[in-house]
Amino acid sequence: MTDFLLLAFIFLIAGVFSVPIATRFGLGSVLGYLIAGILISPVLGWLHVDVIAIQHFAEFGVVMMLFLVGLELEPKLLWSMRGRLLGLGGGQVGLTALAVMGVAMLLGASWTIALAIGLVLSLSSTAIVLQTLNEKGLMKSDGGQSSFAVLLAQDIAVIPMLALVPLLALPELAVVTAHGAEGGHEESMSLVAGLNGWQTALVNLAAIGAVVGAGSYLTRPVFRFIAAAGLRELFTATALMMVVGIALLMSLVGLSPALGTFLAGVVLANSEYRHELESDIDPFKGLLLGLFFMTVGASINFVLLGENLALIIGLTLALIAVKTAVLLVLGMIFGIRGGDRWLMALGLAQAGEFGFVLLSFTVANGAIPSDMADLLLLVVALSMLLTPVLFILYDRLIAPRYVGQEVREADTIEEQGEVIIAGGGRVGGIVRRILSAAGYSLTVIDYNAKHLENMRIFGAQIYYGDATRPDLLHAAGLQKAKIFVIAIDDRDKITELVRYAKQAAPDVHIVARAVDRHHVYELWAAGCRDIIRDTYDSSLRMGRSVFEAMGIAPDRAEMMVEAFNRADRASMISLADAYDPAIPVMENKEYVARVQEIIGPREAALHDEMMEILETGKMPEADERTG
Repeated sequence: MTDFLLLAFIFLIAGVFSVPIATRFGLGSVLGYLIAGILISPVLGWLHVDVIAIQHFAEFGVVMMLFLVGLELEPKLLWSMRGRLLGLGGGQVGLTALAVMGVAMLLGASWTIALAIGLVLSLSSTAIVLQTLNEKGLMKSDGGQSSFAVLLAQDIAVIPMLALVPLLALPELAVVTAHGAEGGHEESMSLVAGLNGWQTALVNLAAIGAVVGAGSYLTRPVFRFIAAAGLRELFTATALMMVVGIALLMSLVGLSPALGTFLAGVVLANSEYRHELESDIDPFKGLLLGLFFMTVGASINFVLLGENLALIIGLTLALIAVKTAVLLVLGMIFGIRGGDRWLMALGLAQAGEFGFVLLSFTVANGAIPSDMADLLLLVVALSMLLTPVLFILYDRLIAPRYVGQEVREADTIEEQGEVIIAGGGRVGGIVRRILSAAGYSLTVIDYNAKHLENMRIFGAQIYYGDATRPDLLHAAGLQKAKIFVIAIDDRDKITELVRYAKQAAPDVHIVARAVDRHHVYELWAAGCRDIIRDTYDSSLRMGRSVFEAMGIAPDRAEMMVEAFNRADRASMISLADAYDPAIPVMENKEYVARVQEIIGPREAALHDEMMEILETGKMPEADERTG
């Protein structure tokens, strides 16, 4: 017990101190965990800790991560990715394996060993890449989605790789492996041991069918039964039981546990228990991934690295260069543009955690000599260690080159409408539909090419371009338009656009979207007087629904919410005059004083007004208390 507590304390204290420091310097949590592992490796060696055994346990964090990724994907969305899964992902695995195989043969390896090495190094790190993309908010970008498609294809490719490696066994290595296995541990349990190819395939299909069927038909009754107990920890235990059970089943039939849990996550993507599952599993995923990254850092054999430093660094850089080149070419073929192509190429340029598994598998099956495998283990670990550096390279050198650059020419605006809408997304899109239904002529400009093409399929007329460009606004007829609706989602650009529009077309009526209360003040100072706050109206509707759920009559609930709305609008106008965009809010003494002057009396007056509505069922006349 003492040994376990000491080991847990060492890993926890290393992570707790290293990760915040690394994050503060912009290095990211993954590099922080890797550095923590390197720092504690001498201590672990002194304590004779089996780091590889801990790493196998921590790899379950990857399994949990793919389950959570699956929960974010609906089956229709996954089906829409099939082209990139097969073409981009399959092409990356195949071309990288062949390229690495060619380099290995040039260095003197036989074709079988070279192919085995190519298969091992063709994989990338699902754990590091997805964690980093999510941390940086890049998962939803085209580069992030393409990276995810490649990683998913790699996880699928592990299955045929496991079947192919035994066929690459060399007789002389097989003899050594057989002798080494004598007196060793018994083989792990398997449901496909001794089965031929077609029988194994049937068992695999049956296991996948069981996962899909259980996720579709058994999950809801099981969770309803558990929920009836009213114990949160029981729900957490059930969620873990489900993930562990699926991973166990996949392992027993020789499939990837991560692939199985990902499939289960996709099946449950539309479940009403999806968010509960996410919140229960996410902490375990985070801790196990952190532990996994630390074991990668701690598993580096510094003695072997020192003896072969130039060779290992050279091989690592060569691997990164080869994978980057392959991904850049594939990105060009599949239409991934600009910074997104570089994000995918640099993000996936390392070897992956499944490389550790495949290397041990190749040695056990006599496909790669053990001394060569030891060197390759260092290449895999070192390439993973360099991945956060590649992301920093992308952030600081490559991404800035593409900021503000259009990936295609702006459309020529052929018709000038009486209403111009900047932004055709979830806000501007609804405004467009409302005005279009009423027969108004519109000019809609949107900068999201993918969204624009999707809308055009349904007949929507939207022009591609950056609505903050003066020349594009001039072409859209800003000086002639009656209304200018600003519905883009960038706070600073909205404010900038209001200032420009007020200067270039002072007669146009501007309706601007505000992201929060202070942004309203900024837009007011810029000259806009028709400002709509994000989520404000939906929040009012939600408050009204709560009143009704508490038993208040709908008409009185409506009046109570309107009383709040009237009071809030009055205070907004009063405070807007004291707001100064050049002074931080908490340092603006006039603004703070006015808030303190208004908030107490106004809330008391609003309370009295709501009580009067409840008693009389009538809306009081607006007075000086509520404006």
